[in-house]
Amino acid sequence: MKIFNCLKEYLCGRPEVILDFIFEDGLLYIAIKNIGRKPAYKISINFEQRFRGVEGGKIISELPLFKLIEFMPPGKEIKTFLDSSSAYFAREEPEQISAEVNYQNIKSAKYRTTIVHNLGIYKEIGYVTRNANQQKV
Repeated sequence: MKIFNCLKEYLCGRPEVILDFIFEDGLLYIAIKNIGRKPAYKISINFEQRFRGVEGGKIISELPLFKLIEFMPPGKEIKTFLDSSSAYFAREEPEQISAEVNYQNIKSAKYRTTIVHNLGIYKEIGYVTRNANQQKV
């Protein structure tokens, strides 16, 4: 039966929700995206450790966004600003972030995956700001 279910998911598709950190022009963002071929339901994300953003003013890991998203169609992405990379690293926020992503399909079958991100890879990247055209390192 398990082989049949795996084959069915492969042929028909299933939801697949990921959490990603995006570095763009010196800014850090967090994105939640359903990269699967089916809708995802009851999405929650639990971070292993707390981290702050928006110049230290918000505990990003505790935002309602990560507690429950009732529905996310295939291809949908929710992206939120984390912080400028310089401000984030200056506060010595965690560089390695582990997140457990939980979600369901339409039949309430549960999925869980753990995604680990190393934000330290962005620490020494140079970038050019679009507005001022000044190179930052």
